[in-house]
Amino acid sequence: MFWLATVAVVAGCAVGPDFETPAAPEVDRYTAQPTPAQTASTPVHGGEAQALVIGEQLPVQWWQLFGSPKLDALVQQAFANSPTVLSARATLTQAQEILRAQHGAQVPTVDAGLGAQRQKTFMNFDEPSVIGPMNLYNAGVDVAYGVDLFGGLRRMIEAQGAQVDFQRYELQAIYLTLAGNVVTAAVQEASLREQLASTRSMLESQQERLRLSEKQFELGAIAFADVLSARSELSTLRAQLPLLQQELAAVQTQLAVYLGQLPMQRQTTDFSLDELVLPKNLPLGVPSELVRRRPDVLAAEATLHRASAEVGVATADLFPKFTLAASYGGQSDQFSGLFDNPIWSIGANLTQPLFHGGTLTAQRRAALAAFDAAGHDYRQAVLNAFKNVADSMQAVYADAEALNAQFAALNASEESLGLTEQQYRLGGVGYFGVLVVQRQAYQARINYVQRLASRYQNTAALMHALGGGWAADTDLEALSFSQPPAAAENGTTTAIPATANRSN
Repeated sequence: MFWLATVAVVAGCAVGPDFETPAAPEVDRYTAQPTPAQTASTPVHGGEAQALVIGEQLPVQWWQLFGSPKLDALVQQAFANSPTVLSARATLTQAQEILRAQHGAQVPTVDAGLGAQRQKTFMNFDEPSVIGPMNLYNAGVDVAYGVDLFGGLRRMIEAQGAQVDFQRYELQAIYLTLAGNVVTAAVQEASLREQLASTRSMLESQQERLRLSEKQFELGAIAFADVLSARSELSTLRAQLPLLQQELAAVQTQLAVYLGQLPMQRQTTDFSLDELVLPKNLPLGVPSELVRRRPDVLAAEATLHRASAEVGVATADLFPKFTLAASYGGQSDQFSGLFDNPIWSIGANLTQPLFHGGTLTAQRRAALAAFDAAGHDYRQAVLNAFKNVADSMQAVYADAEALNAQFAALNASEESLGLTEQQYRLGGVGYFGVLVVQRQAYQARINYVQRLASRYQNTAALMHALGGGWAADTDLEALSFSQPPAAAENGTTTAIPATANRSN
């Protein structure tokens, strides 16, 4: 029995590296230089100062900080109906079931066999004598167990467990990105709608000015060149309208795709930028913990973990494989019981690789190279994560400054337009001068709307870059959006545990 004790001891080991979670960067800020405590402010809705707070965490449903029930409904609808989300959920379920199947290989397999036949036997061909026909029955149980001497099977299960983690983080990333895309597209839709409204208002004003200028020309009050200028300005403005309409239509169809709908199925949500609330506090979390909140970094870590386990699998293939097998059965005819003459066997099989043309060692070197590559990919994911946050923070500060400047430009242009129109009525300014100032005021209005929308969009981009307030163990199933309504009504929910389920 010494060899059995030896097998039991060796089977507790697993060759290959034991995976360790990479250490988080030891940093206390996201940017190269310290940033201001808050952004600039503008005395207008959406222009409030924003405080970027280190140490506090975003809420899980971070899009609710914009204070728009209509926006919340769009995000909910996207989570429930997006084919990308549903595909990722199914892929996660697939990975979990493969893991459960691999767990089954850790226990002995037991197979039962049962057979029956009817036979006639001829004993002597010179003087035939016949036995039968008779019924024969046989039954047996076979047991087999592959002893995981060097941990190859355990490393395979570890690799699949890491794949489950990867698929879970991929699902988190899809949820997070989808929420960011819906918010950004909805804000862009509202912005374009306001730009279209300003353009149409300007068109009405220009058409009225053209009508008046034509009458003034008929009365000899102005030159025909002024009429031509008015017509040219009106035509230029009209050319902007279809471009804005095309851009709005493209955003609306893209939003329909996010919501899992065909373009003609979507009912537009006509909310304006004024209905949104600009979050005054932007929690930045703890910089060193960003790697535990960004799903793309966590997915890269899971890939590194899988590569580490696959080195163990390739290493175990270099060592012997040991199998235990046993069987018990019997055979009977109509004259005896089924197990009157039982048959049993027990044995062991040992397979040692001797020569495979260098295949096994090459496979191990390939696994080591894949592990090395995964380590570099993980580091790149960390670098990109911190870059995203730093860039988004700078964009939030820049947007606040730009909106403040653009608001001042808008006020100045509208005041200039009022004075110029007054001078025109008094004869102090020509009609061309009015057109120039009017055009400037219109463009200032468009730029202002764009800058305001940019503040909302880059605020959402920052929250997305921070990982949306989620963590590695965030339970997606516990959130209200995680289950499509149709499936919930039918009672066919698919549980997604907070961590990979590695039980059999």
